[in-house]
Order: sequence, then structure tokens, then C-alpha cells
Amino acid sequence: MLRKNALLFLLLILSIPIAYGQKAYVSGVVKDDRDHPVDQALVADEATGMGTYTDKKGYYWLEIPAEKEVSIVYYSTGHVAAHRKLRLATGTTRTVDVKLETHKATVLKEFVIKDQRKREEAGSVYIDVSKALYMPSVIGGVEGLIKLAVGGNNELTTQYSVRGGNFDENLVYVNDFQIYRPFLVRTGQQEGLSFINSNLVSNLSFSVGGFQSKYGDKMSSVLDVTYKKPKTFGGSFYSSLLESGLHLEGASKNQRFTYLFGARQKSNQYLLRSQPTKGIYNPSFTDVQALLTYKLGKNWDLEAIGNYARNRFTFFPEQATSSFGVLNQAYQLNIFYDGGEFDQFDSKFGGLSASWHKIDSRLRVKFLASAFTTNEYETYDINGAYLLGELETDLGKRDFGQIKTYLGAGGIHRFARNYLNINVNNIGMRGSYDAKKHLLQFGANTSITNIADQLHEWERRDSAAFSQPYSATELNVARFYNSAATFNYMRVSGFVQDYIRFDSDRLSVTAGLRFNHSFLNDEFILSPRVQTAYRPRSANRDIVIKLSVGKYVQPPFYREMRDPLGGVNKQLLAQKSIQYVLGADYNFKMFERPFKVTAETYYKGLWDMDPYRYDNVRIRYMGTNNAVGRVYGGEVRLYGDLVKDATSWVSIGMLKAEQKVDSPSIAGYDNYFPMPTDQRFMLGMYFEDYLPNNKNFKAHINMLYSTGLPVGPPTGHLYQNILRIPDYKRVDIGFSALLLNGEKKTYHAHSFFNNIKSIWGSFEVFNLLSIQNTLSYTWIQDQSSGNQYAVPNRLTSRLLNVKLLFNF
Repeated sequence: MLRKNALLFLLLILSIPIAYGQKAYVSGVVKDDRDHPVDQALVADEATGMGTYTDKKGYYWLEIPAEKEVSIVYYSTGHVAAHRKLRLATGTTRTVDVKLETHKATVLKEFVIKDQRKREEAGSVYIDVSKALYMPSVIGGVEGLIKLAVGGNNELTTQYSVRGGNFDENLVYVNDFQIYRPFLVRTGQQEGLSFINSNLVSNLSFSVGGFQSKYGDKMSSVLDVTYKKPKTFGGSFYSSLLESGLHLEGASKNQRFTYLFGARQKSNQYLLRSQPTKGIYNPSFTDVQALLTYKLGKNWDLEAIGNYARNRFTFFPEQATSSFGVLNQAYQLNIFYDGGEFDQFDSKFGGLSASWHKIDSRLRVKFLASAFTTNEYETYDINGAYLLGELETDLGKRDFGQIKTYLGAGGIHRFARNYLNINVNNIGMRGSYDAKKHLLQFGANTSITNIADQLHEWERRDSAAFSQPYSATELNVARFYNSAATFNYMRVSGFVQDYIRFDSDRLSVTAGLRFNHSFLNDEFILSPRVQTAYRPRSANRDIVIKLSVGKYVQPPFYREMRDPLGGVNKQLLAQKSIQYVLGADYNFKMFERPFKVTAETYYKGLWDMDPYRYDNVRIRYMGTNNAVGRVYGGEVRLYGDLVKDATSWVSIGMLKAEQKVDSPSIAGYDNYFPMPTDQRFMLGMYFEDYLPNNKNFKAHINMLYSTGLPVGPPTGHLYQNILRIPDYKRVDIGFSALLLNGEKKTYHAHSFFNNIKSIWGSFEVFNLLSIQNTLSYTWIQDQSSGNQYAVPNRLTSRLLNVKLLFNF
């Protein structure tokens, strides 16, 4: 342990050199033609593409080569690009203020926007959020795009697994606030809407590993989202057979006050009717959120964000039929239900921040405070009587496909009364200091968590009038959990990191150190991390080679502490890993169009692991730190305009994830065996096209292929998960048409449509090939023969959807 930390500290020290060279500097303020600061305007050297973005006050600072003429481009969407030519002496700084003229038709196509620091980050994956509303997907949104990049095997959930990590190992920020999700959700049917409203997103960055110290304590990925800061009034409304939503945005005349509002309503009823289990589904998911900003004086910016999510899921199952097996040995399970389920997940989130920055100061500071609360109820009482039979597989028989022999009859009775209340309060700060060759970033956070949990859940199984597991002397149930826990704890964390750019402009280093201390188990952890990026000298090749090494930890939240029987291990340590990432990023042109290819290979060594198994989308931990593991693999992604002005991409990944549990009394744990996330291969693709000579009629295709995850009997040991779920294969297709173009005023000046910018209509086909994908298994044991049968729980079949989108 100390040896690993010492090695990483040595790398940190060796990565901080002092260099000098021929550089000059340009700074200033970018404003629009109404004299308002332009936020997120691109300022870049046209020759190299190296650049930066303006902050909320329009301020920028750019390093350029000295002693030669340099052409600088200034650009922001909706404005005419401006150009300035400069020739500066070594070490000098010049102030250049620029005013951009508004121009609705301006599009910067040939210039490839390169945020240099983001591109140099290992694990960075490009996500085009503008495709979120047009991509044909059951879940849609940002998460739908992410799953095409990292893989998945369940179209009903917004959760995703990254490089062998589980759902709980993904970190999500919105405007620097950490986001949480419901905890008792067991299936994708119950899940509801994701926090992230893609209509409100301005930009985002997504890292699949090797991320910097400024990001929090998770082990797999970081999704960092920034919401819009509008300048004028606008909005959108969309409606489909699955979901409807409205968003509004605007700003005051002096641009000091801005507002952003979004509301969404979703019902999966139409979708769930296509599932094998028939019955009465009544899901209702509502999400409302708002973002307000106010400029207080010259140096302070205030921000308030709020969210309320109301999720209800009511279900009265009636009957389910599932056929399974192979060509010459097939079975059928018929289940007849009685009872129902009612689930409630209500969450609230609020955050306040105050940012300080002077135009002539290199120091920026942001103070944040947030509160999250969730009240969750999972209640069901469902009794299912089943008949299991063997099917006739002889094509010559009249009863082909019918049950020829009944193998058993029985019942499964499930009952739960689970209640959970969690409150998480955070207060912290973040800051940065721009010292030309160095960008120093720092931050600290204090978190207080309150938990009140009641777990009462059981399952009774019957086969041929015998309760399982069978006992001649007592009545047993298959599963029984009954526990209650109420406690609170505090955790403090912080980081410091330095981005160092060498004078050659070809090498940069980001070195940082993160700390975390939990007052619950008194564990203190240091996590050093280093990222380097090198640009080889080449006249016609734009390549960045990236290397990252660091320690990543995941302090336990409540779910990790709770063992399968409901007990809470408050002394559970943080899970830990050391991660190595080596990759390259290459920008090039093909067919006179821009393309990008990224490739990375990685290795994760894990220890103090808390073993777990999947229960649909819920994760059931063992509540112990008795496992070690390793994950290694590689990924390749290609982005580009396969069709001119229509961006597409393809993602390919391979990995192996395995673990070893320290349990001397069980022989099967002596060797490594697959982790529940051991998805060996994935292929995701998004393709976009349009009619020749008419870009107003478009086609969008999603394709996802993932190899099956390991699975085994729920009562068995983890090493017995040797069965693989069948490979996940899915194709979704959508067609969209521009029904009204607000730029062409072909209607009366006083028409209702005068304020409409555009109307799009979409027709979508989910699961185009109607492939019956399997998510998990229901295990049936025949008491008379002792045989166990794995009955597949299948996902959705083919489904049609229509959608209208209004932009105003």
C-alpha cells in the first residue's frame, strides 16, 4: 500500500519541471454587438487550432508563439467570426478586445474546434449532445448516447457500466454539483427519468477512466455537464407516445439575470405492454428543474439550481409465458399472478453557488452548497402459480410447439415493505489560478449524510406442494430480510492539481493529489494522479499521445455497507484501484471532411473490493472488503461525417474483468473468476443520413451489440456464475422531417407560427429486428427431480413511436 503511494508521489515530483521558451500572451474581452460579454466564445490560433474559451464575463487569455505573425480567430455560435493578426515579442502580453457581430447564418464548418486541455485528458469520450432529441432510443437523452459509446444490455435503464465497473461507480456533475439517483430501484421499469435534461445542456465532458484529481471519489467514469446560460428568450416543446417535455429560457435586457426551466412527463405504459409479462401497468414519472443566475456587481455571479422528481410505478401482473431451451429440447413456463406492486420514489435537490472573478485577475473562486433528499417506498405482494412443461420439438407431430409433458407445478410468493429516506448535504469550494505556464486548481468539500432504512422482504417458493428449501421439521422460505438502520456520518474531501504546459507546446502534464476522510470508519486516503499528453512533431499529422496513472477510491455509501441479509457494516473501507491508461487521439481529413479516431488501452488493479451480484438493475453487495480484482482491455472510436454534414460514430471495446474472494473455507474462491460486469466485447454505432439535395429529411440508426454477462443461481456462490446471458443485439431506426422552417416566412405575419423557429416530426422503430434480448433469469427448481431451470426474463419487442418537436 505504502509502496504504491510512494511510486505515485515520485511520478508527481518528476512531472513538475521548469521550462522557458519563446512565447507571448494575448488577453481581452469578447462582446457582442449589444456590448454584452460573450460566454464560451472560441479564441484560437488558426494555424495550430490551439485555443481556449471565454468565461462568463467574456474574458480570455491565450498563449501564442512569439517573434512571428499569428492569426487569431474569435468565434461564437450565431456570430460572424472575427480575425486578428499579431506579432509579439517574447514574454510580452497584449490586450485585444473584440466585438462579434450577430449573424444567424454563420456556421464554422472547416475550423475544427479543439479545446486543448479537454483533448489532452486520458479517457475523454466525445458526446454530441445535439443528437439527443433526434436519436431513436427508448431512454433517449445523454445516457442513450453514452450507452452507444460504452455498451449496455438493457434498453429500459439509463444506468451504464464503464470498463468493468458497476452502475454505482459513475460520477455525475451538473454545474459542479454532484448528482444522485434513487437507491431502491430494482428494475428499469421503475426507474423514471434521468436528472439530466438534454434540452438544458450547453456542453458536457465524459471520461471513461484516468480522470483528474479535481473529480470526486468514484472508480469508473465522470460525466461533467454544464447547463445553458441563455442570452435571449427561447424554448422547445416535444411530445411522443412515451414522453413529453417543455423547456423555457431567457435573460433580462441587461443580461444580469438569466433563467432556464425544464419539465418532463414520462409514462412507459405503451412500452411495457410489449413485455412478456402481461398485466396492468401504470407508471408515471415527472421531473421539474430550474436554473437561475444573477450577476451581482462586476465580480460576483450567483447561481441557484433546483430539481423535483416524482416517480410512481403501479403494476398488477396477470399472466406470463416464456419459452426457452434449444431446438431439440425446449420448455415453456406459464405463470398466473395474483396481487400487485406499488413503488414511490420522490427526490428533491437544491444548490446555490457564488463565483468570484475579476477581469484583470488570474484567480477564480466558486463557493457551493447543496442538499439532496429522497423518500423511497417499494411495496409489493405478488403470488404466482406456475406450470413448467416440455415442448414437442418434432416438426412432424401435430402438437409441435405444444406442451407434451408437464414437469412440475408450484408457486412463487414475493412480499416487500421497504422504506428508505436519505439526506445528503454538501458545502464546498473550488478555485483556480492561471499562472501562464501553470493552471493551478484546488477545492474542498464537506458532506453530511443521514440515512433511515427499513427492510422487510421475503420470498416463499413451492414445488409439488413442498416448500423450498425443503425441511422435514420446519417451514422455510427461500429468502428473508428484516432489518432497520438509522445513522449519519460526515466525510471531508479535497484536491489540488496543476496543469503544466511546456514551452515546446508539445508536452503537458497534469499532476494532482486528492484526499478523503470518513468520520464513520476513520479512514483517511490520499490519491495521487498524473496525466501527460504529448504531440509529436509533424507537419501534417494532428496526433496527441496520452498517458495516465493514478489511484482511485470509492468510499462506501449506504448501499455498499448493507449485506445480503440487511445488516450494515459501518466499518467498511473504501474500494481502491490503481489505473493505467495509454491512448492516442488523431484528427484527420478524409473525403475532404473532418474525422477523429481515438484508441486507448487500460489496466485496473483493484483491492479492498466489496463483492456483489446484480438483481436486475439493483446491486446487492456482500458488505465486506474481502476481494481483489483486475480489469484490462482496449477501445477504439471513430467520429466523422461519413455523409457530408451528418456526423456518425462507431465505438468498439474489449475487456476482461475478474476477481478473487478471500474465503478460505470455500474452495471455489481460490482462483480468479468473472466479475458480474465481465462484458468481453461491445460494438456501438450511430449513423445519420439525409435525402440527396434535401437535408430536411433525415434517417438515424442506432446499433448496439454486447456479449452476455455472467450469471448463476441466486442462492449459489459468486464463483458459480458460469452461465452467460445471450449476447445483446439491438437496432433502432428513426426518420425525421423538418415540417416548418421559421427562417422562411411563408405564412401570414400575424400567424401563430410567427414565433416558431422550427417544427420537426419523427417516426421511430424500436428493436427493428424484433430480437428477444434476455436481461436475467428466473430460477425454477423441480422438487421431485432436483433439476433447476433458468427461465429467461426478456426485454421489449419491436415497437413504433412518433414524436413532434417545436423550437421557438
